[in-house]
Amino acid sequence: MKSHWPRRFALTALSGMITTLAFGQISPSQWPSQTIKLVVGFPAGSSPDLTARALAEPLAKALGQNVIVENKVGAGGNIAADLVAKSTDGHTLGLMINGNMTIARILNPKVPYDPLKDLAPISLIGKAPLVLTVPASGTGVAPGQTATEWLSQAQKAGDKLSYASPGVGTVAHLGMELLKTKAGIAPVHVPYPGNPQIITAMLGGQVQLALLPPAMAATQVRSGKLRAIGTTSTGRSPVAPEVPSLAEAGVKDYQLEIWNAVAAPASMPTAVANKLSAVVSDIVRAPEMRARLFQQGWQVVGSSPEGLRNRIQSDTKALGDIIRSQKIELN
Repeated sequence: MKSHWPRRFALTALSGMITTLAFGQISPSQWPSQTIKLVVGFPAGSSPDLTARALAEPLAKALGQNVIVENKVGAGGNIAADLVAKSTDGHTLGLMINGNMTIARILNPKVPYDPLKDLAPISLIGKAPLVLTVPASGTGVAPGQTATEWLSQAQKAGDKLSYASPGVGTVAHLGMELLKTKAGIAPVHVPYPGNPQIITAMLGGQVQLALLPPAMAATQVRSGKLRAIGTTSTGRSPVAPEVPSLAEAGVKDYQLEIWNAVAAPASMPTAVANKLSAVVSDIVRAPEMRARLFQQGWQVVGSSPEGLRNRIQSDTKALGDIIRSQKIELN
């Protein structure tokens, strides 16, 4: 029997091209015309997921269309980012973290999308330092009374310790590899799908430390299950003012931020992207939403596409430098 696969492939490709061309001709007043998908690359309950779900309802109200959050977990968020980059329906957006929009290709040239070419920046939602967090007990390492004492014990433990991250190439992974050099510690990396799984692993004793988003760390610290050693900011952060910076513990020249942002496929017309950016920025800067995101551990930004583009460029260089200097590779 003669195969129709080449014809089907050609028709599918042609259909995608027609859809993309039609989307490129849409005016802002005509968009959106159907349900919007907000794709998240991490599990339910993770920090990006919580931000996406906080944003979905007010975004739906402002745009007059339903907004559904869809979790596509894996590869440190890059599976979701690739889905967004290749979307042609004109109504698929992504809630992404730093790595997905900056150094994905630097870390792994085989990543199937180019964050700098295939994604349209919409708005930088919020930023925050990470918090070096350890179990309150049962770590196998004397906890110490101060961050300096804990780091001293960790130096002696060497590779007997393990640290968790939400995946290779995430800021939590790169940040810990840099911290290993700056603080003279040597924990072994164990990747997990997301921060909820990391917390479970720390509480279960499978790993002994992790860099967590402030709000996720604070919940466990208040319950007495985890300890906060220090933040990755140069000074005290407004989202975790009670936690000293690692700089205060003697870790020099160490500063790192995570952020989350809304992105669209590069095929989104500039006028539509600007409309969406203005709507998202207004939503996150509103007092009620600003307070909600602050409780989630974010300093709200609500940038323009250009503001996010500038942050992408600066982070691509900074995080790329960490990858190269620490010789980080996918195993």
